[in-house]
Parts: sequence; C-alpha cells; structure tokens
Amino acid sequence: MKTTILMLALVVSSYTVFAQKYFTKTASVQFFSATPMENIDAKTGQTTSIIDFSTGDVVFKIRIKTFQFEKALMQEHFNEKYLESEKYPEATFKGKIDNYTTINLKKDGEYKVAVTGDLTIHGVTKKYTTVGVITVAGSKVSVKAKFPVKLADHDVKIPGAVKDNISETVDVSVNADYTEMVK
Repeated sequence: MKTTILMLALVVSSYTVFAQKYFTKTASVQFFSATPMENIDAKTGQTTSIIDFSTGDVVFKIRIKTFQFEKALMQEHFNEKYLESEKYPEATFKGKIDNYTTINLKKDGEYKVAVTGDLTIHGVTKKYTTVGVITVAGSKVSVKAKFPVKLADHDVKIPGAVKDNISETVDVSVNADYTEMVK
C-alpha cells in the first residue's frame, strides 16, 4: 500500500513539473534595421522555443535561412555575406525568466518579466537582459519582447561600401504562442 501511494505521488509530481513546460515551433522573430538609405526588415515564423515555468528556463532556436526579406538580393547577402548561414546555420537563446515565480499559469493576465540569457548569433555568444510580457489566457501562453542587438557584438561585419545602408544595431522582436507540453 505504501509503495502504491509513493508511486502515485511520484507520477503526480512528475506530471505537475512536466505540465509547466510550454512549447512552440512557430514563434515569430523579426529584425529591423533603419537607415536614411533604406530599411531592412526580415521575419521568420519557424522558431522553436520551450519555456519551463517550474524553473524559469527559456530556450529559442532559429534556423538563419528561414528569415524572409522583401528583396531576394537582401536575403542572399544576409545568408552569404553577413550571417554566413552555411557556417553558422542557427541562432540560439538560452536564458531564464528572472521573475518567473510571479507568473500564475492558472490565472489569466499579463505578466511583465525580465529575461537574462546568452544569445548566440554568427558563432558569437553575448549575454542579454531584456523585458517582455507573458500573457496567460486559459491554456494558452503568449510572449512578446523587443530588444536591440549590436551587429559588431556578434562579429557581423558590414563592408564599407554598404555601411550607410545597414544600421549598426538592429531591433529584434519576438512574438510566440505556446501550448502546454503533455505526455
């Protein structure tokens, strides 16, 4: 009898921990560069992410080639010359929601959060801290955040001939709708 109760307690506790993990394969990540010469805007809706609300851990993974541009030539240069997507096919973010204990997954609402973690782009990792909003609505969880990324911090080199066409810092926006992971 004690063994049965112990086994039941382990199953329930493992389900509770697992039930606090949320997942998406369709997170939207957009970057925008504004200069007097031209604006560069690219977006992907193929970003994978997991949030574990029991620990605050958050992970994003983006295949660089999934970014779409308005102009095909911009996309080609982005992949071949700047991000070198053959050599560095993915960008990742591994971090933690600093104030994850303030998020109540059983109560609908908006929760302002701070996130700190390591962003790896072009093979270079840099620590970032940004703020965002997590929205809980029923069984759905959404995330929105925006932060600047300095290209030089990730060893992305802009040739002198086009330096006036590309901003040194790009604005990155993240919008993601998550669903609960179930066993």
